[in-house]
Amino acid sequence: MSSDRKLKECISVQKILWWLIFFGSAVNYMLRTNLNIAIVSMVEKRQPKLNNESQVEKCYSENYINSTNTTNSEEILSQDDEIRYNWDEKQQGLILGGFFWLFWATQVPGGILAQRYGTKMVYGLANMFLMLLCLLIPLASSLDYRVVVFLRVLQGISAGASMPSIHRLTANWIPPNERSKFITAYMGTAVGAAVTYPFCGLLISWFGWPSVFYITGAIGVIWFTAWWLLAYDSPAQHPRISKEEKLNIMNKIGDVIAPKTLSTPWKKILLSRPVWINIFAEWGNLWGLYTIMTQAPTYFKLIHGWDIQMTGFLSGIPHLARLIISVLMSIFADYLLNNDSMSRTNVRKMATAACCIGQGLFMLALAFSGCNSTAAIVFSIGATGMSGTVSSGALASFIDMSPNFSSIIVGISNMIGGVSGFLSAYLVGVLTYQNQIVGQWQLVFIISTVFLLVPGILHLFLSSSKLQDWNTPTEQINCHELQKLNPEANRDKVFPQETQNEIKITSKRNETEE
Repeated sequence: MSSDRKLKECISVQKILWWLIFFGSAVNYMLRTNLNIAIVSMVEKRQPKLNNESQVEKCYSENYINSTNTTNSEEILSQDDEIRYNWDEKQQGLILGGFFWLFWATQVPGGILAQRYGTKMVYGLANMFLMLLCLLIPLASSLDYRVVVFLRVLQGISAGASMPSIHRLTANWIPPNERSKFITAYMGTAVGAAVTYPFCGLLISWFGWPSVFYITGAIGVIWFTAWWLLAYDSPAQHPRISKEEKLNIMNKIGDVIAPKTLSTPWKKILLSRPVWINIFAEWGNLWGLYTIMTQAPTYFKLIHGWDIQMTGFLSGIPHLARLIISVLMSIFADYLLNNDSMSRTNVRKMATAACCIGQGLFMLALAFSGCNSTAAIVFSIGATGMSGTVSSGALASFIDMSPNFSSIIVGISNMIGGVSGFLSAYLVGVLTYQNQIVGQWQLVFIISTVFLLVPGILHLFLSSSKLQDWNTPTEQINCHELQKLNPEANRDKVFPQETQNEIKITSKRNETEE
């Protein structure tokens, strides 16, 4: 056996794709969340207006004992050297929430573009534009906060098209019973967030807040180069995949993946109960995740009085827990499926219950953690960690229901879920405007709890992960008939002639029960 062949067997193309998506998701979240920690040092710190004795003063006095940098709350509020802009809570809310204003608008177009042009182009270029806009934020900040809002809106437009496009690649490359594990690559977002907060906290301490945007942008350039050289949209298009791996993937996937010329059944998708129940569950998950992801740095800084390095560290830990729990749940879910221990629908229900209901209970505990810093840290870790089970829940269910149109369905889901991002940021800005006290943050977390528990409970009773009949044409189309549909377009892009002569594509639908 040649060394090249041994290398191919050791490092499969599927593994390479997993790592590319994992790091791509990490970079995506690094570029979208770096401002969440940087803004803590970008704005002038002001003592909140308080009409009477409040819990915020109590939190500061308690945390002072553990602080190595300050001796009172006023010093905590004024110690940063990088204070530059007089942005109040409402303006900060606009900046943080601006990313989500049109984030929803490009979700469905991103899915459609991925079907037509492939994940390689859509996902790669979307991340590249996100990176370029990141590099402009320091300049925009020196001009006006509204310029920063504008850039954040553009970032949201670019990022909105990225995540739905990945599902098309997953459907093309990954067999049904292996998807939970592969979709953990999406949880690179958790690593991106987990690393970004402490990493950017150190950058701010060492070089000042502008370095956050320049260095994370440079990391994005490195990832884009690797993606463009190594990623391909299907086994048939990959020039270096081994024949054994290609045949193995195509045999396992079967013929549920139709050609790009298949028309989208919009009416059936939009009237599908399973689609909407999963979308509603994802809405709840995203509301809870975006609330903690976006607001944690501000919460730990202003309510618990931590310095910028500790704030970054405490804001990042929960996302590392999210990755770990995602991997553990995916292993368990795929084990249940491969051993026929539980139906596909029930596996997805179990994971989604952990995601929404589990996350909701931790969020409720966070709401009543008060000035107990240790409890706040533990409960924020628990809430964010439980959201990681979405990779085996709603996200996997979208592909189970319709491999052909999963990118579009995820686009619809993210379009609706993305609204929660700016609504949550706006709500926090309104509730905490000149009123940074524990009671107001308690309201923030209680509202998040409601948005998590309600869809989680409904999902248990009403969801389904069966392959939907509208996923494929009424009559199954075999490989030869696919060639007839469009010989020039499909000869190499659907199944190459070489593969047609060697394998027989058989129908392998998901064998699930309600």
